[in-house]
Amino acid sequence: MREKKQELRARVLLQRESFPISELALWNHLIQERALHFYYYLISGSVVLYSPIGHEVATQEIRDHAMGVEKKVFYPRLGKGDDLALIQVASAEEFRVGRYGILEPTGKNALTQRDQEELIVFVPGLAFDLQGNRLGRGKGWYDRVIKVLGGGPRFVALAYEFQLVEDLPAEKWDQKVHHIITESRIIDCRDVPSRSGWVS
Repeated sequence: MREKKQELRARVLLQRESFPISELALWNHLIQERALHFYYYLISGSVVLYSPIGHEVATQEIRDHAMGVEKKVFYPRLGKGDDLALIQVASAEEFRVGRYGILEPTGKNALTQRDQEELIVFVPGLAFDLQGNRLGRGKGWYDRVIKVLGGGPRFVALAYEFQLVEDLPAEKWDQKVHHIITESRIIDCRDVPSRSGWVS
């Protein structure tokens, strides 16, 4: 299973790097536009975003809109070891380059239990299937975040259409997303019959 995941990571990364920047920029805008009109985003009071690396789907349009309508905005920050904390940001200037070259928030206000009551979490990934299985960067950070936050928040992947695969190899500890937003559509993964023998 691990070898299959590594092979798929390499293939999707190569494919993602092969598209022209102008085409990716258009898709980034379309994906974020869909996210901004997504029902669960509209009713949310708090939003968790990520700082994209490589050619991951951008999030700055969502960030700027969320701040403009006074939603609370949080980004992950690595702590000791590989633990992730979700820290609030109030402006686009409240970031610094973190351990792996990823922009991280500089603030002190962490996500609270109350913030989770109307929370939507946008997550990155390398590949997804329609059942909501997710292939990440391989560190397991977002799997842990999804597990810790539990069933209350809405977990939404931002992805390009070419990142969707028919059947993603998944293990019991891999955490699913509820929805996937691409440049073409919004997929409700709960409506797609599971191909695996387990349910998250």
